[in-house]
Amino acid sequence: MIRQKSPFRRRAGAPAAPGRTAPALALTVPALVTAALVTALAVAPGASADANDVPPAGSSPVCAFYDGDDLTLFGEQGDRVFQVQCMLANRRYLPWEAVDGTFGLVTLDAVRRFQSEHPPLVPDGLVGADTWAALWRGTGTTA
Repeated sequence: MIRQKSPFRRRAGAPAAPGRTAPALALTVPALVTAALVTALAVAPGASADANDVPPAGSSPVCAFYDGDDLTLFGEQGDRVFQVQCMLANRRYLPWEAVDGTFGLVTLDAVRRFQSEHPPLVPDGLVGADTWAALWRGTGTTA
């Protein structure tokens, strides 16, 4: 079979000749990775334009830092704190920019507000087994 040569030759990176289309697999690996990440973020829960959207009723928060119920309190840092903050942010008790893994005053206030709005929890700011259970159940949101 004899292949007919195109009258148009182009250099790498040059635009396609008028009336011609670029090859379908002209994407580079970084471009494919970027496209995959953008797509994943676009369909991921919590990826909407409003950073404080609350998950639908009956769904659990999309937080995957910690899955226990150990006592978590003011001054601590780490995965347990990230988990508390993420769940509170999903329920609009905490702004997303405060999710930093450090249990500071903003997190303490958010925990106390969550506890006070979910009796019989005691609004003491300590995230113990009962508060963890209420957070895991996804009970409660604020307006």
